[in-house]
Amino acid sequence: MKKVIVYSMKGCPHCAHLKKSLTENKVKFIERDVDEYNNEYEKFVEVTKNQYLPAFVLLNTENKTLERMAPDRDFNTIEEATEKIKKFIL
Repeated sequence: MKKVIVYSMKGCPHCAHLKKSLTENKVKFIERDVDEYNNEYEKFVEVTKNQYLPAFVLLNTENKTLERMAPDRDFNTIEEATEKIKKFIL
């Protein structure tokens, strides 16, 4: 099973844009507000060395792979992020 976990923050326009884009593209995702899931997000930041939002994790439970994607490191635009997520889901 493939899962997408999106880290976001209330009031973040880029976060809202990614979630809207995924919803419009009928991509299911799990939202993690960084204020509510601070410990989980801190581990993400520790690994990626990037604390910008929105960020996301692509988790494939079948082959036990996990990719952490952070802005400016793995994608530059919300459209690029959406395409990476869509490609992963397919």
